[in-house]
Amino acid sequence: MDLALLRTFVTVHRAGSFTRAAALLGLSQPAVTSQIRTLERQLGRPLFLRQARGVTPTTIGDELAHRAAPHLDALVEITETGLADEAGSRTLHLAGPPEFTSLRALPALTALVPQGLALRATFGTAEETLEGLAAGHHDLAITTARPRGGLLTAVALCDEEHVLIAAPRWAARIGPGVLRHQGPSVLRELPVLEVHESLPLVSRYWSAVFDARPAATGTVVAPDLRAVLQAAVAGAGLAVLPRYLCQEALERGEVVALLDPPVPPLRTYFLAVRTGTLALPHIARAQDWLLRAAADWS
Repeated sequence: MDLALLRTFVTVHRAGSFTRAAALLGLSQPAVTSQIRTLERQLGRPLFLRQARGVTPTTIGDELAHRAAPHLDALVEITETGLADEAGSRTLHLAGPPEFTSLRALPALTALVPQGLALRATFGTAEETLEGLAAGHHDLAITTARPRGGLLTAVALCDEEHVLIAAPRWAARIGPGVLRHQGPSVLRELPVLEVHESLPLVSRYWSAVFDARPAATGTVVAPDLRAVLQAAVAGAGLAVLPRYLCQEALERGEVVALLDPPVPPLRTYFLAVRTGTLALPHIARAQDWLLRAAADWS
């Protein structure tokens, strides 16, 4: 049996689509379709059920994938490892949100640079990074959305705590303890700072802490949490930010936490890869390094 046919089959099985598998393999869709048909003729059994949107494996297809995929991944590891230079240098293509990737992931991964790892970073939303990962543009993606399906796999990296902050003058205007006793209605006059018009962080905080939706709209909207933090420090209004991002500003007194809820809102980050690519040493090493580094993040 031709190993190229098996590789195409496993890629289609993981991708759930001839079109997506073709993009990952660098083949045309007709070529992928032809290879799957050839393999099905050799086996005398159907491997996929064709549907309007993608394909679904038959039980025979699932069995073959379960048996063949680990061995193919091992062969890919041998082949790909041979592409490294004598020093073992490999390039890791990393994607993730700009703030977390810049302040957490990249500083942690730079420890691997002296060991021969090169880094290329791309910033984007959770949807953009997962789409790019599935298309083969990235090796490792940091995302707040757990991917579905068999093409991508993910592990939890860390949780980030969200904090409701504002400059001290806004906190003084509200008064101590007022927000806790009267609820979010006392915040209606405060300008809202966010990364998007939909107020994703503020809305999540309001839902988790106040069991309500924010009544205000965004006053300052900038697509980078670091810009939002600087606007808050300058006194532009309230914001909801990850604690790791605003902790130093809190310690310096540039902003204050307006509330300390018993259970602070959390958001989970995931490390996602294409299924099977952890067989490549530089991707597996980077994932393991980030997981160990995240144990010290708070």
